[in-house]
Amino acid sequence: MEELKTFNRKSFATDKCSYSIGTGSLGGKAQGLVSINKILSTQFNSNEFSQLDVLVPRFIVLKTDIFDSFMKQNNLYEIAYSDRPDDRIAHAFQNADLPFDILGDLRTISNSTHTPLAMRSSSMLEDAMYEPFAGIYATKMTPNNQHSSDDRFKKLIEAIKFVYASTYFKAAKDYMKATKHTVEDEKMAVIIQEVVGKRKSERYYPELSGVARSYNFYPMGRAKHEDGVVNLALGLGKTIVDGGLSWTYVPSYPKLQPPYASMSDMLKNTQLEFWSVNMGKPPSYNPSKETEYMLQNDLLVAEKDETLKRVASTVDKFSGRLTIGVGADGPRVLTFAPLLQFNDIPINKLIKKLLKISEDFLDAPVEIEFAVTFAKKNGLNKKHQFGFLQVRPMVVSNEEVKIEQAELEEPDVLVASKNVLGNGVIDSIEDIVFVNPESFESKQTSKIASELTALNTKLTQSNTPYLLIGFGRWGSSDPWLGIPVDWSNISGAKVIVEATLENMNVDLSQGSHFFHNLTSFNVSYFSVLFTSKYKIDWKWLLNSKHEGKSELVNHIKLPLPLMIKVDGKNGCGVIKKQRDIS
Repeated sequence: MEELKTFNRKSFATDKCSYSIGTGSLGGKAQGLVSINKILSTQFNSNEFSQLDVLVPRFIVLKTDIFDSFMKQNNLYEIAYSDRPDDRIAHAFQNADLPFDILGDLRTISNSTHTPLAMRSSSMLEDAMYEPFAGIYATKMTPNNQHSSDDRFKKLIEAIKFVYASTYFKAAKDYMKATKHTVEDEKMAVIIQEVVGKRKSERYYPELSGVARSYNFYPMGRAKHEDGVVNLALGLGKTIVDGGLSWTYVPSYPKLQPPYASMSDMLKNTQLEFWSVNMGKPPSYNPSKETEYMLQNDLLVAEKDETLKRVASTVDKFSGRLTIGVGADGPRVLTFAPLLQFNDIPINKLIKKLLKISEDFLDAPVEIEFAVTFAKKNGLNKKHQFGFLQVRPMVVSNEEVKIEQAELEEPDVLVASKNVLGNGVIDSIEDIVFVNPESFESKQTSKIASELTALNTKLTQSNTPYLLIGFGRWGSSDPWLGIPVDWSNISGAKVIVEATLENMNVDLSQGSHFFHNLTSFNVSYFSVLFTSKYKIDWKWLLNSKHEGKSELVNHIKLPLPLMIKVDGKNGCGVIKKQRDIS
């Protein structure tokens, strides 16, 4: 794999190259950035997109030997490998000293860079081919706008230490247990990267962030799996990768809207808030908080920032119809129609091109992340900036499994769906963990997550795989959209069922880090819409003998294993109550 230039303090302030500091590995995520540079330099014809400046934002990688030196010289392994709480581990790392010989380089970076910086994890395992480690470690942003150069330098160092500490947080350790690796296998590199965006008052953010996949696990209508899928959001990409509300569309059919039942349904299930870097009054000092220098605001703030023009539509207050743009009065809806309907800026064409050349380069279906800022009409720089932030391979099974229509309607069916992720046959699961439908309320989702975590710990310790059934979007950071679990909280689940409700009817977020890890672990995922003719047999579940039961979560141990079949080609699946052992 191609390497980066060695950091040079003299040339850094005047050139736009990316660099590395130290020896050892760049880590998986940084290697992805190197791959993007290679793809753009060898496979991409920029003349096709004269309106757009497509680039990888400048970055510097602290290689893994710096991490090793930091850990050893500060004797941090004992607390790192312990069961201490995350805040204690983070505090110990903040009190430690980075290797002296890199401090001059870091001061040059903080002094010579005049935009916010993102410190991104790039571990040995993260984003490597078929390694499910997306989003497990931290990213920390700093505004890098303090008046004092010492303060900018200090915040840079604090953020690096926080990323190092996240290697040993509980979620990472629990997650590691679900893989073939141990925490001792891991080493961390850190990417210091310029944030894509513009300053708007006390906020800094891109007008558009996105995650695109060349393979769509849930095609609808005319779309095919190979047509891919894109999630778009206003502001920083945290909205998407954390499983928040975003706009989903198929690149082959950019003008088709998701099938919302009504205008009120669209208003409720499209993006309402956005993330930015805080450029204003410093927050309360908390170097151990990932979002210390981040803000979350509603669309009224974006309207004042004048960043909705190219991404929003408006519900006409007289007719109730949706009109493209923000020229009329009425509620704003982030449909990205000015870009997808009019195509005056060829964003969708560019996304399709980058997916294709990345797929060819990696010889696998791919997921890419990007961020965009738009040029002012009368500005000096009339090119729109497209920051290509990440590329990683996707895991797509080719095993052939056929399910006849009649199988979905047989009397012994527990769950059936025509919206299923995964592929293959599973006949070894005897345990079912499900959220009680009789007592479920959205306000209880955080408590449900805690109970599921405890059950998962118990079942994984005994190496017991299980079927998990619940409501809303699994893995969302918003407890009102679903149950806010990390992957480590349900790592023993080999099959997951998402049931939507009339008041919790959200699309599965294919762009989230949770979703990426789900597919990488080959976990089957059933989505059962409340409007579907296929229903979950709740009566059978509630009347079965329970191994454990609370007001919110139940656990069943079956005498015979379930029969689970998933046809990945056609996106359908069935779970039968017991397999035929005759």
